[in-house]
Amino acid sequence: METLKKSLLILLALGLLLSLTALAGCAPATTPDDGSAQTDDEATSDEGTEDAVKPVLLAVSFGTSYNDSRDITIGAVEEALQKAYPDYEVRRAFTSQIIIDILAERENLEIDNVTEAMDRLVADGVKEVVVQPTHVMPGFEYDDIVAEVSAYADQFDSLKIGVPLLTEDADFDALIKVLTEETAEYANDDTAIVFMGHGTEHESNAVYAKLQEKITAAGYDNYFIGTVEATPSVDDVLALVQESGATKVVLTPLMIVAGDHANNDMAGDEEDSWKSIFTAAGFDVECLLKGLGQYKGVQDMIVAHAAATMEK
Repeated sequence: METLKKSLLILLALGLLLSLTALAGCAPATTPDDGSAQTDDEATSDEGTEDAVKPVLLAVSFGTSYNDSRDITIGAVEEALQKAYPDYEVRRAFTSQIIIDILAERENLEIDNVTEAMDRLVADGVKEVVVQPTHVMPGFEYDDIVAEVSAYADQFDSLKIGVPLLTEDADFDALIKVLTEETAEYANDDTAIVFMGHGTEHESNAVYAKLQEKITAAGYDNYFIGTVEATPSVDDVLALVQESGATKVVLTPLMIVAGDHANNDMAGDEEDSWKSIFTAAGFDVECLLKGLGQYKGVQDMIVAHAAATMEK
């Protein structure tokens, strides 16, 4: 009987020992307190840092349906911006819905307008945005950009809007330097170099007269500025060129792209094109189909505007 009791006690002891061992195996491992442990919150934070969305530099242009000109003007400006600011993602938007629609139908090329571009930025989780227009002057198009973009101010941590090419006095001096250097090979005593701007009913149309005044004051008497849709008109410029005594005229656009206006209103064969008007007046006419966006100096000006905006 005594032996039976001892055997039962031994079995109970063994059972208890096995139970304690099993419980120990189920217990969570102890993390050493050496500061190397990473919490779930920290892991999530690290993943968020790795996947952080880059800030965006949105280049906003009027646009053009001329593919070749678009690539070497607007495209070149965008490339210059990307090269200057590699930490930003450069995106594109056009302000001309007509051009956007033409490209979508003709080429199946999808380009955002300003509102679509801003909606896309919000949807992509972008937090820092710089909007840089490539427009020549702060006219109606620029007013629309400011209004549309400003409506998204509360959607980003930082939202800044740059200015067009000709805004401050220093911009005029910088552009005159670019224009005269780029056309120096044509600047002979008997040659008038005529720039055709777009023109607008907006008060900013005054930039053309100001540019003419400053380029003349700088000593470039054979340089003339006109517009296709406002003043100075082609007739105004023709009268000045006739007074200058020039016998030859070089026509070139004062627009970011050499698009429809440059190819048709300026260099077209119709009777009312600038080429035809100056030819009929007895001038030897040469057309230089080169948009401002092709000039490195103009690209540098736009890059500098973006830099000034970033520093605000």
